[in-house]
Amino acid sequence: MDGWLHRFAEHMRSERRLAALTRRHYLRDLGKLATFRDAERKPNWTDLTVADIRRFVSLRHREGLSGRSLQRSLSAIRSFFRFLIREGAATHNPALDVQAPKSPRHLPTTLDVDEVAQLLNSRAQEPLAVRDRAMFELFYSSGLRLSELTRLRVDSLDLKEGVVQVAGKGGKTRRVPVGGKAREALKEWLGIRAGLAAAEEDRMFVSRRGTGISARNVQSRLRSWALTHGLGRPVNPHMLRHSFASHLLESSGDLRAIQELLGHADIGTTQIYTHLDFQHLAQVYDKAHPRARKR
Repeated sequence: MDGWLHRFAEHMRSERRLAALTRRHYLRDLGKLATFRDAERKPNWTDLTVADIRRFVSLRHREGLSGRSLQRSLSAIRSFFRFLIREGAATHNPALDVQAPKSPRHLPTTLDVDEVAQLLNSRAQEPLAVRDRAMFELFYSSGLRLSELTRLRVDSLDLKEGVVQVAGKGGKTRRVPVGGKAREALKEWLGIRAGLAAAEEDRMFVSRRGTGISARNVQSRLRSWALTHGLGRPVNPHMLRHSFASHLLESSGDLRAIQELLGHADIGTTQIYTHLDFQHLAQVYDKAHPRARKR
């Protein structure tokens, strides 16, 4: 990385407090732009024009990058140039009006209520299984992201009040209700957690080694749990988050409340669940209405 990218990396870490994964993605995208800039024989960031950024996006699209990934790349470039302008190193932002090509929107995969019950309505005996059930109940009860669950601290949970404080994207925190079934599972896990956790470990969920459980371990445990409980298809943590949102919307119709619970900065992100809800209604209509389709 050149000097400005180093300074931008520190800006993202210390000032904006972006998540480590977001910082890595941004720097990787900017690294691609730096390679493009060098190929264009433009030694300075300020040499890049709007036409250059459009060519860069077009090139990356031809290489197979999706519209969503290109949007993230443009977001990184805009943020970087805003930083350069703030520091007095640039006078304009060449990515400001450049748009990424749109990708077809894929609806998230969810479980229905019966599948969730099949997944979670079982007693766990072995300590790691008790931990797993508590994790999966919390995913579905509170709509947590995988990264939020793995970073969760013991003191973030208030079982008496039935609330958990979550550190979301960009360091933003939110308080989310914890349902009765999840509270029961968490209480059972906390009763045996001390026998597994290392002395100084304050994360809620720990691995067999006593340290905080990794995202990959959670994914693997949930996949195995779903197969063991006869679901017949792979299940991942995000499916439980999607199911949480979809089932709440079906029952309440309150999109703003779901936005707050999920920790979405933009309600446009939450609106995808209205499509899921309509899809469910359309299926009910097709099955029930006597003239919905040919028999």
